[in-house]
Amino acid sequence: MSEENTLENIKIDGSNLWKEENFTDLQVGSIRKMTPIKLDGTEDEMRTATYSATTNIMTPNGALPISGEIEATNLEEAVENFSDAINAAVKKLQEDMIKMQQEQANKIVTPEELRGGKNDIII
Repeated sequence: MSEENTLENIKIDGSNLWKEENFTDLQVGSIRKMTPIKLDGTEDEMRTATYSATTNIMTPNGALPISGEIEATNLEEAVENFSDAINAAVKKLQEDMIKMQQEQANKIVTPEELRGGKNDIII
């Protein structure tokens, strides 16, 4: 283990601090605002705040958390663009699932994998 990865040397990057705020309607979801701040706690106007949307969609297997980045420069825009961010996240999830299913369908299964994996015997 390298010296810089030990617990004694763990440090927060004071040049990359963010203040987190959460806004919710207590029904559909929540919006998280990440505001860049300076080491003294004041807002860092050289960097831009970001917004993200979070909600749950119901599936046959229960609630599935969905989140995505919101294109917005203020809270009002974030509220207006909430559904666009969630719809984009759901679309990406669907595309990823289709790709994964296609990869699994095209996978060649060997007899070793059917038995639970390769059995490397070392003598």
